[in-house]
Amino acid sequence: MLDPKLIRTDLQKVAEKMQQRGITLNVSQLLALEDRRKALQTQLQDLQNERNTNAKKVGQAKAKGENVDALLQQVKTLGDTLKSTEDEFNQVQNELQQLMAVIPNITHDSVPVGKSEADNQVARTWGEPTQFKFIPKDHVDLGAKLGMDFAAGAKISGARFVVLHSKLARLHRALAQFMLDLHTEQHGYKEIYVPYIVNTDSMYGTGQFPKLKEDSFAVKHEGEFYLIPTSEVPVTNTMRDEIVEAEQLPLKYVCHSPCFRSEAGSYGKDTRGMLRQHQFDKVEMVQIVHPDKSYEALEEMTKHAETVLQKLKLPYRVMTLCTADIGFAAAKTYDLEVWLPGQQAYREISSCSNTESFQARRLKARFRDPVTGKPELVHTLNGSGLAVGRTLIAVLENYQDEQGRIHVPEVLQSYLGGAKIIE
Repeated sequence: MLDPKLIRTDLQKVAEKMQQRGITLNVSQLLALEDRRKALQTQLQDLQNERNTNAKKVGQAKAKGENVDALLQQVKTLGDTLKSTEDEFNQVQNELQQLMAVIPNITHDSVPVGKSEADNQVARTWGEPTQFKFIPKDHVDLGAKLGMDFAAGAKISGARFVVLHSKLARLHRALAQFMLDLHTEQHGYKEIYVPYIVNTDSMYGTGQFPKLKEDSFAVKHEGEFYLIPTSEVPVTNTMRDEIVEAEQLPLKYVCHSPCFRSEAGSYGKDTRGMLRQHQFDKVEMVQIVHPDKSYEALEEMTKHAETVLQKLKLPYRVMTLCTADIGFAAAKTYDLEVWLPGQQAYREISSCSNTESFQARRLKARFRDPVTGKPELVHTLNGSGLAVGRTLIAVLENYQDEQGRIHVPEVLQSYLGGAKIIE
C-alpha cells in the first residue's frame, strides 16, 4: 500500500505516476474523502476535549453538592454526538482504505514509461538462440513420447493440468533440487518450507488482494482460505507484524512449492502444453532488506536467477518491464526470458521485483532503526529462481536431438544418477 501521506501531501504526483501505468485516479473523490476525514478528525478532537471538560465539571459540582442533572444531560448529548461522529469518521476511513487498497505501487524513476509489454526494454542478453540442423519440436511433441501426459491431467483435474511420468518426473524434481542447492550453497539463501494454504490477511499483505482475487483458488472451509499463487505470499508474510533488529538484515529465503492460479485474466492464452498451467512448481527467492539496500538487492537477486540459466547453458535475455506491464505491488521488475526453439521465441521464466515498502506497509513489517530506536518499514523483494515447469520446457527444447531424445545438461546429470540422455 502507498504511504497515506502521499495522498495527503502530493496527490498530483501519485496521479501522474498512475497515469504512466495506464490508470486514471479519481482525484476529486480522494480529495473530497481526505478533506472530510480531516474535518471529522478535528471535530472528534474538539468533542473529546469538550467531553473531558464536562466530566471535570460534573466531578467538581458533585464535590460541592450541586445538582448535576443538567450537566449529565449535556454529557449524554455530547456522547451521542461523539459516537455518531466516530461512526462517520470510521466510515470515511474505510472508504479511503478501500480506495487505497486498489492503487498499485508507484514505479521507480528508472522504469521505462510505456503503454504495453511491447515497450519493455532489453537490458542484456546471454548466449545465442540454439541452432539445429533439423526443425526443432516443441515440448508438447517431445514430451508425448517421454511421459508428458496432458490427457491424464485433464481426466483427473481438467484443462491446464499435466501428469509427468518416469524420467520426466525425475528431471522436474532434479531441476528444483539443483536450484535449491545453488541458492542455498552459493547465493546465501536459507531454505524455508511454508503452508500452501493461506488466509485472507496473507493475500492482502503481499498485494494479491483485493486487486487479483479473481486469479486465486479459494478453499472451501470454515473461514476464508486460498491456495498460494506463489510462495512469495507465505514467505513474505512470515514478517507480518514483526520488528527485527537492523543487524539481522538482510533476510534471504528460498522456497520450493507448487503454485496455483486460476489464470482468470488469460483466457485462451498459451493453452498448448505446460506454459500456462493452473498448478506449477516454482523455486522462489525472497529478500527482506534495509530500505537503502533494496535496489542493490534487486540487481543481486536477478543475477542469482540468471546464474541458474547460465549453469544450464540456456540462452536468455533480461527485460526491464515498462510502467504498463509491471506488477501491482512492484516498483521495478526485471523479467528473464528464456529461448524456446519450439516457439522460436523468448518466453518469461523468471520475474524479479522490488516492492520497496509497498508490501511492508500492509504487513507492518519493520526493523528497528539503531539511531532513533524507532521501528521503520523494511523493503521486500521477490524473484523466481526459477519457474520449474518452464525450465523443464526450456531444457527439453534446447537439448533435443533429431531422434527426439533429450541430452541432460551437465549440471543435472548427478541428480539423475549419472544419466546423460533421456529417451
